[in-house]
Amino acid sequence: MFGPALQVRGIEKSFKDLHVLQGVDFDVQAGSIFALLGSNGAGKTTLVRILSTLLSPDAGIATVNGFDVATEPKDVRESISLTGQFAAVDEVLTGRENLVLIAKLRHLKHPGTIADELLARFSLTEAGNRKAGTYSGGMRRRLDISMSLIGNPPIIFLDEPTTGLDPQARLEVWQTIKDLANSGTTVLLTTQYLDEAETLADRIAILHKGVIIQNGTLKELKALLPAAEVEYVEKQPSLEDVFLTLVGEDAAAAPDENTDAATAVPAGKESR
Repeated sequence: MFGPALQVRGIEKSFKDLHVLQGVDFDVQAGSIFALLGSNGAGKTTLVRILSTLLSPDAGIATVNGFDVATEPKDVRESISLTGQFAAVDEVLTGRENLVLIAKLRHLKHPGTIADELLARFSLTEAGNRKAGTYSGGMRRRLDISMSLIGNPPIIFLDEPTTGLDPQARLEVWQTIKDLANSGTTVLLTTQYLDEAETLADRIAILHKGVIIQNGTLKELKALLPAAEVEYVEKQPSLEDVFLTLVGEDAAAAPDENTDAATAVPAGKESR
């Protein structure tokens, strides 16, 4: 494919007197991870809904995989997959049954084979015949992302994919996102977690009050501030370092349980 996978020019969207997007511009190169960073209410989800043809913009132009979101919505939808903030899995079905169901809905041949390949790819084979309701938060999210990849869409939108996950589950999802990009999938990631954008993204755009106020690589964004003075600092381990050191290996080997987002260990610092 030639040119950017996503092109956004002058996108605006208002809801009555609330101006959510006020002229958004950016490009996303194919096979890269692009992080849209912003606080709650910045307009991230609204923009994703426009790019996935769920909302119409008031002004501006956007193309996805070379197709115009306004005039070629069917082609756009065939080029993308959207994973929202909360895992959209059927908890009564097993993990494998969830995948088979989506493959059948997409009218694909050999849905069982597709399901088995995705279970293996996302390290869910052993849990494939268990009900999704018994999965941990990280496993449910990995299953959700694997369901999004059925049909091999070249572009995937991940709208705050680690919301409510504990530190161990966040790391699992981060690795999954890296693997997607390494396999050639273009990823548009929205997040309010600074460390998530810093860890994953090839480019980061900061969305604030409906406009992109800065867009660049992590190195380019850091260069906007004065160079740091070099001095000796005794670094203390963070709580996340302690938590992962103590439970990292045990958590991976322990039986999976339902994860209650309301009681999950906080997942790092948020930008508020």
